[in-house]
Amino acid sequence: MARLDEGSPPLRPSLPRLERLKKRREFLRAASRGKRAARPGLVLQALAIPEPSLRLGFTVTKKIGNAVIRNRARRRLKEAARLTLPAMALSGWDLVLIGRDATAERPFPLLIEDLRVALRQAGVAP
Repeated sequence: MARLDEGSPPLRPSLPRLERLKKRREFLRAASRGKRAARPGLVLQALAIPEPSLRLGFTVTKKIGNAVIRNRARRRLKEAARLTLPAMALSGWDLVLIGRDATAERPFPLLIEDLRVALRQAGVAP
């Protein structure tokens, strides 16, 4: 069996780690003061912040389904953000991605396109 040495390259291309929103007040601030864009696969709340960083929060309510479905939707939102946002080189925003009924089953390329369109609608991306 092959052993990975410390100097070996990672198995998957590494993208920069995105900062996370974790506290309830951060989510509420984005919801109350931020811009909102709804798409079939997700809802985006975006709040401009003075710091030169991009922070993300993810939420899926119990209305969407049981824990398995909610976690699947959240994982798909995280992966869409991981693949989309670093290439856009955004900074100075708090973004909250909210899962919808279609998030867990929507074809992944359409989910990524929903994210891109929502970012443009909210004025985050050109």
